[in-house]
Amino acid sequence: MIINTIAATDGSEAQTLQDHPRFEDLLLRTLPALRQYALALTRNRADADDLLQNAVANALRARDSYAPGTNFKAWMSCILRNRFLSDIRRRRETVSVEDAPAELFARPASQDGHMALLELRRAMGRLRPDHRLALVMITVQGMSYEEASAALGVPVGTVKCRVFRARKLLHDWLLDDAAPRITHAGRAGIAGADDGRDGKRMVTTPRC
Repeated sequence: MIINTIAATDGSEAQTLQDHPRFEDLLLRTLPALRQYALALTRNRADADDLLQNAVANALRARDSYAPGTNFKAWMSCILRNRFLSDIRRRRETVSVEDAPAELFARPASQDGHMALLELRRAMGRLRPDHRLALVMITVQGMSYEEASAALGVPVGTVKCRVFRARKLLHDWLLDDAAPRITHAGRAGIAGADDGRDGKRMVTTPRC
């Protein structure tokens, strides 16, 4: 368990925690938000628990690098994000957006609502990873732009740009999905309008 990881220190590690009681308290208080963030990143509860466990272990090893009085949540979010990206690079795979838990995006709904949720999941999966990360931090984890900026290591303006573009793309894609479908025959005559995957149009945006 994660709490056991926090408590399972011995020798010099236990003494270090005693020297910094606020670190352990901050870590315990931040766990719920970190768990939500891990779930938003991995879209799988078991993977989220593993990610959080590993991030906590990393934080305990690096706790001396935390400056008391600074933003602990942003510091921990950065550790968790870096661990997630490191795991992805090692596995050389991405997590399917179809595994995203419904509670991240919508309330329990009717059949129509369920279909809308599936469309939202697919649309989230089409976002650029850096745009999706910024959107998750702000809208799912509830971080401020300043906190997300510190966690991502980019300027506040860049975070705002990524969130804005992510929201705009989701809005445009979902409106496109709600519009009447173009027939395959009609679509074949539109050069460059199809990316070959479920008739979805690819949208490119400037870097930010």
